[in-house]
Amino acid sequence: MAWVPAESAVEELMPRLLPVEPCDLTEGFDPSVPPRTPQEYLRRVQIEAAQCPDVVVAQIDPKKLKRKQSVNISLSGCQPAPEGYSPTLQWQQQQVAQFSTVRQPKSEDEEGWKKFCLGEKLCADGAVGPATNESPGIDYVQGRWLYALLACLEKPLLPEAHSLIRQLARRCSEVRLLVDSKDDERVPALNLLICLVSRYFDQRDLADEPS
Repeated sequence: MAWVPAESAVEELMPRLLPVEPCDLTEGFDPSVPPRTPQEYLRRVQIEAAQCPDVVVAQIDPKKLKRKQSVNISLSGCQPAPEGYSPTLQWQQQQVAQFSTVRQPKSEDEEGWKKFCLGEKLCADGAVGPATNESPGIDYVQGRWLYALLACLEKPLLPEAHSLIRQLARRCSEVRLLVDSKDDERVPALNLLICLVSRYFDQRDLADEPS
């Protein structure tokens, strides 16, 4: 391997931007005297750079580094559906296909735009019932807008959107656990939001196991 002078190696990593004559490092350097010309300023920079070590090693306390880097990240999925609450695979596939159609309405299709803005399933039958102190859940208006917001999301998802829709699906699964009956009108709506997040937006680890 050919020998490369140290000065040439440094210039290869940090190429010189301005033409500067070689600096005589034996001359006196008084940092208290401000440079009077551009040449003196560049020479001062040369001298300061020459005084820097070639290799600098940071003195890091491993104990402090370990303590400050403790981060808790939740990777949990959705809560499993109670027995009888989980939708069939066919139902989930139908909802995904319908949702895909809703996301691409024709401009002259007034009904299509209504469904696009208000939500196909949620607008049609008000499946997300109102939340009260006795019956926790997502109210009708919230359900419509959640569906509409999902319809407006563009793929590929931004990281923030990715995180938010996963939180939505997990929250829907938690609310579903609090619903007393599988025949409650909120169950299909909660299943719908979980289905769209998991199967349309490819968050398969959140998907319900088909009943």
